[in-house]
Amino acid sequence: MANNEYPFVIGTAGHIDHGKTTLVKRLTDIDCDRLVEEKKRGMTIELGFAPFTLPSGQTISIVDVPGHEKFIRQMVAGAAGVDAVMLVIAADDGVMPQTREHLAILSLLGIKNGLTVINKIDLVDEEMLEMAVDDAKSLLAGTFLSDKPVIPVSAFTGKGIEELKRALQQMTEKAGAKSRKGAFFLPVDRAFHISGFGTVVTGTAINGEIHEGDEVEVMPRGILSKVRSIQVHGASVSTATAGQRVAANLAGISLDDVKRGDVVTAKDCFTASKCLDVSVRLLPGAEPLKHWQRLRLHVGTTDTVARVSLLDREQVLPGESSAAQLITEDHVVASVDSCFILRTYSPLVTVAGGRILMPAGERPKNRQM
Repeated sequence: MANNEYPFVIGTAGHIDHGKTTLVKRLTDIDCDRLVEEKKRGMTIELGFAPFTLPSGQTISIVDVPGHEKFIRQMVAGAAGVDAVMLVIAADDGVMPQTREHLAILSLLGIKNGLTVINKIDLVDEEMLEMAVDDAKSLLAGTFLSDKPVIPVSAFTGKGIEELKRALQQMTEKAGAKSRKGAFFLPVDRAFHISGFGTVVTGTAINGEIHEGDEVEVMPRGILSKVRSIQVHGASVSTATAGQRVAANLAGISLDDVKRGDVVTAKDCFTASKCLDVSVRLLPGAEPLKHWQRLRLHVGTTDTVARVSLLDREQVLPGESSAAQLITEDHVVASVDSCFILRTYSPLVTVAGGRILMPAGERPKNRQM
């Protein structure tokens, strides 16, 4: 592995202006806000990526996601491939709406590892910091973060950062590396052209391994290509594996052939489908989910529209789970056990999520709309 690379991805989460990008810069010396519009507006719009060197010397990946409610689509795309999360809460602001929604999304995506960072402690006194910590712990009660560390820091002054680095090291060691088993599966989150090289795609590898010279398939359209070269954190490698941030230079592919939401896979291993067999879980605070309800589906980096076909009932009540099928408007490529998110249109709110049981299902003929 390049530069003592360890296959592990940590994602940020939290409300806008709570200091996620500043925190990542303090940890990595990399500013993930690379777009002119992000600089102009002072907010993260697109996904950002940075290598982070743990105290042990191993290098892992950090994905920085937007905190604004308008960019939940990007947040879900970034969170879909992470192994753990840093939930960031500003000490001077406390728990806010996107703090809650991001935590709900992370839970629905099946993430089990992480910690909470109370940022901006330089802006508050001890009493207000204690209130912010108590506020955070109340939110986290009953979630996968309830028994995980809560670490006060200032990304501005650096106070608490060394303790945070040690906690990230311990979290990574306890979680362990992602399995390399299975056929290669890389949801694309960026695609761009480099003069003299051609089309490059980036993403977090979910399954398997990829090697220079491998034949791959760009799904869902099934466009065949060959891997010219691979980079992990800017360093050329001959092999990349599940759990790594991967950039792959694809031969014979134009930029018009690939986009965010596509998947680069091992050849002849996956099928595009408009019918997914799933287990769906409705959030406790949501309205009942009705048969044939039209919702936005987020799976991997894919964002499309789907109808929820309930197989044995007319509705799912808040907090309940049910077997269902997702009938999508566009072809979707997913792997077994992938997690997904469902959001309503108006207002744009996360209401449900679940796990894919069969990525290419068949609609029962006796179940009507």
